[in-house]
Amino acid sequence: MTTETPSIDVAALGAWLDTLDLPGSGLPVEARLLSGGRQNEIFEIRRGDFAAALRRPPVAAPAERDAGILREWRLIEALTGTDVPVADAIAACPDPTVLGRPFYLMDVVDGWSVMNTPGWWPEPFDTDRAARDQLAYELIEGIVRMGAVDWRARGLGDLGRPDGYHDRQVERWTRFYQRIRAREIPGLDEATAWLAVHRPLDFVPGVMHGDYQFPNVMFRHGAPGRLAAILDWEMGTVGDPKLDVAWALHSWPEDPDGPSDNEFLVGMPGRAKLLDFYAERSGRQVDDFDYYLVLAKWKLAIVLEQGYQRANGDPKLEDFGGYVVTYMREAADIAESSDYPAVS
Repeated sequence: MTTETPSIDVAALGAWLDTLDLPGSGLPVEARLLSGGRQNEIFEIRRGDFAAALRRPPVAAPAERDAGILREWRLIEALTGTDVPVADAIAACPDPTVLGRPFYLMDVVDGWSVMNTPGWWPEPFDTDRAARDQLAYELIEGIVRMGAVDWRARGLGDLGRPDGYHDRQVERWTRFYQRIRAREIPGLDEATAWLAVHRPLDFVPGVMHGDYQFPNVMFRHGAPGRLAAILDWEMGTVGDPKLDVAWALHSWPEDPDGPSDNEFLVGMPGRAKLLDFYAERSGRQVDDFDYYLVLAKWKLAIVLEQGYQRANGDPKLEDFGGYVVTYMREAADIAESSDYPAVS
């Protein structure tokens, strides 16, 4: 079975670009596929001296992805000009007749990602342990910056539903799991029951990414390590930024230099140091981090289970099956061993 390489109608794109106040009007458009998968496609667009990245759902993706891509656009447009590093928003096209699906344009980011770097880290981070430390702290700094955004002032007051956010988590994701359920997952019942009677000590709503991890950020070239952009906002919302911290650190070892499955983290600070850094920089308490770890591992296991159930022979998705079992068991183990108090 062959898969057709994604492409776009450059003539139709050029005609749409001509309706905007952008450089290169009337010149031919060049498009190069940067990445294409199940989630979204990204093309590099050039027209004379004008360059941008175009992001859209695959043509065959479910219809609800149209709303998702426009939601992404809304977030990066709101965050452009803030302290949160994003690929600056340029323009959006909600009309699916132009290129088959709604799409948006953003700046091309000059930086690097672990997803396209052989061996994970480029120079000097491949050998300089002190420089690699900074990458870890910068990853957490991104969450600090997202959480500090005045989301109401940036026009995001109706994005997400912060009121009752944690009360809805177990109910929402349990319903989701029941729709896809095809096997028993050890630890699911225990973790679910624990989450049903536990809540964070406090809740300060803020912008959250929803899938925050090294593969979804880009760094500037060279040392010191600095974030260039946070990418892939399809799960972004106004929610609880501390869940992003748990998402980023849920499998982070306490001693990255010790025995670990995360060899690419060798030389970085341990989880406790990064958690302390987040608390100091954000001004938020982290005494309830057990709650967030259980929630993150439980939720991630359910999300990956959907991919596993849809594997249909895809080796990458089939690998999700083992991670599901691991993360759910870990969620249950943390819940069982934690002395974090239940809701009174």
